[in-house]
Amino acid sequence: MHPDGLPVPRRYFAMLAIAIGITMAVLDGTVVNVALPSITRELGATPSAAVWIVNAYQLAIVVTLLPLAALGERLGYRRVYLWGVVVFTLGSLCCALSGSLETLVAARVLQGLGGSAIMSMNGALVRHTYPHAQLGRGVGLNGLVVAVAAAVAPSLAAAILAVGSWPWLFAVNVPAGLVNLWLGLRALPRAETGDRPLDLPGALLGAAMFGLFFIGADALARDGGPLGWAALAAALGSGVLLSRWSRAAEAPMIPLDLLRIPVFALSVTASVCAFVAFIIAFVALPFHFEDALGFDQVRTGLLMTPWPVALGLSAPIAGHLSDRVSAGNLGLGGMLLVALGLGLIALLPAEATAFDIAWRMALCGFGFGFFQAPNNRTLLASAPRTRAGAAGGMLAMARLLGMTFGAALTAIVFHAAPDGAERISLAIATGFALAAAAASRARRM
Repeated sequence: MHPDGLPVPRRYFAMLAIAIGITMAVLDGTVVNVALPSITRELGATPSAAVWIVNAYQLAIVVTLLPLAALGERLGYRRVYLWGVVVFTLGSLCCALSGSLETLVAARVLQGLGGSAIMSMNGALVRHTYPHAQLGRGVGLNGLVVAVAAAVAPSLAAAILAVGSWPWLFAVNVPAGLVNLWLGLRALPRAETGDRPLDLPGALLGAAMFGLFFIGADALARDGGPLGWAALAAALGSGVLLSRWSRAAEAPMIPLDLLRIPVFALSVTASVCAFVAFIIAFVALPFHFEDALGFDQVRTGLLMTPWPVALGLSAPIAGHLSDRVSAGNLGLGGMLLVALGLGLIALLPAEATAFDIAWRMALCGFGFGFFQAPNNRTLLASAPRTRAGAAGGMLAMARLLGMTFGAALTAIVFHAAPDGAERISLAIATGFALAAAAASRARRM
């Protein structure tokens, strides 16, 4: 490996491999949602059971993300990533060939394990691909890829289903995975491996904590029943045990050494708060546009588009600026724009036009882009290079935790206060955006 990143043109091929991998992992987190009704009918499943086609993938990622990040530091980021591509591709093939709900859910678990390995290594590979002086560009480009993948997922799913059946949603990953594997073998950086021991008890406790948290949050998001609260209580208990164990462990699964770095901890906190605000907005806004403002489903879908488009445009610019401008100031300004945009949307009158909504959504997207890339760069750069795997794992985990908690919080609001739930949710999202701005400003890097 080049002493400070990879030389050109190998750097570009490495980023292409990283981009293909993270695109596949992000797309398959949401692309199947569009096909759930048809999958349910074809497999003769109930809607409540079919939800586990989505949950199995997400749960596998949440439970294994940090253990795989630790494994990457021990065995090498490139090796864990490439094995993740193999497992993800194999899981995709199994999904495409599934003939029952049980086999499809099992295949989604396998696919999720591969996706977790890809996500957990993503940040570390970007850091070792780009020189430190240009790390912001790499992080910004990575953020652009994630934003575009998230934005096009529903449209891509609809396009595939227009010409083929639901198995093709998974089958398209097979050639993409093979290309990604070929590129990765030739271009990805070879980082030094370490002898950091694996914390198996911590991994089990962490799996219990994150898994129960996901199950509880999902249950609350669906019916607000006692199962959700019981699972969250059990997750809290597992977290207490994990905290006690981690304080005495030689190399704890939760990277306490990194969380003791103020800049790192603040960046993680800012990321969690930002993604809570993000997912609350994306869950509540369609209801707000349709119920409060009277738009139909097609126009609502179009009105959601300016946010990811603006995010995709601003992320590379912000990443480039973060190599020279304080990430704290960029993040502060970005999340203040998000808070302003959300507040302006919540205050829209009933006669608001599509243009009134579109520019406010774009304002949120620009703000989120100017926050995300600098924040991610700071998070990755504040950790020692030998701990890039743990830093990348925490980066991905912060996103997942924020989105899971935000979705559950929105469900609680809709369950507890159905009248006016959209505006209450947007107010809460605005508060989390301001919290992310405060955490970002508190950094001194």
